[in-house]
Amino acid sequence: MKHAYIFPGQGSQFSGMGKSLYENNNSAKVLFERANEILGFRISDLLFAGTDEDLKQTSVTQPAVFLHSVIAYSTIPDAKPDMVAGHSLGEFSALVANKTLEFEDALKLVSIRASAMQKACEINPSTMAAVLALDDAKVEAICKDIMEDTGEIVVPANFNCPGQLVISGSKKGIEIAIEKMKAAGAKRALVLPVGGAFHSPLMKPAKEELAAAIEATKFSEPICPVYQNVVAIAITNPEEIKTNLINQLTGAVRWTQLVQAMVADGATHFTEVGPGKVLQGLVNKIFKDAVVSGVS
Repeated sequence: MKHAYIFPGQGSQFSGMGKSLYENNNSAKVLFERANEILGFRISDLLFAGTDEDLKQTSVTQPAVFLHSVIAYSTIPDAKPDMVAGHSLGEFSALVANKTLEFEDALKLVSIRASAMQKACEINPSTMAAVLALDDAKVEAICKDIMEDTGEIVVPANFNCPGQLVISGSKKGIEIAIEKMKAAGAKRALVLPVGGAFHSPLMKPAKEELAAAIEATKFSEPICPVYQNVVAIAITNPEEIKTNLINQLTGAVRWTQLVQAMVADGATHFTEVGPGKVLQGLVNKIFKDAVVSGVS
């Protein structure tokens, strides 16, 4: 029996997130104020009272979700993870929890990541789409055929759970893919309200910028394995962790495979730390016997 701590990514944010932590826990308040100093603006004010529109900005969303998750984790008494993982952005929170990264360094990297991804979205207008109730292998095959036939970029981006996959690519590529997915029997295939093609080759400019920042940051030996998005296996080597974190921007989030690997390695209890309950639901769909809980 092993306890896994998991951390959500972009999309789980909401106005008011983290406010009770700030008001009721002095150590949490100190971390929020430290984050305000590092970022150069009062992100805490946006978390506690910002509009949905404020929180949708990538430059705000990513640090906001990271902060809520990491600060919530810091308030757990005697947290002793056997393993950690994070969905996309959440991988940075996981790397603070297992002591690979210091809080300040991770926050700076998340801020750089958010800015770089925003710039990449502006360079290459692109989007993502959710595909429901279609076999993963079929989705992958359709994406591959579209790229070979049209030259448009469209790739699997998030393997969230069986029957729920997100694809990413050029607007034209996604448009073609949606029609082909429906024709192949998908229950639903719809464009998501996102700013660009995350976890696809169109994020290459952001990957290059983030890589330089990651290489210049100290990564320590972790206290427990991190199951990383792009490889979906346990990693403890700091250099491997760096490489996988860089490759994540253009590679797929293999959440289904990652949770399956954690279960195979003995995980029975999953605690989601941060805003929302999305990952708890995904874990239950992947492994119905898991004990899931949340800390926010």
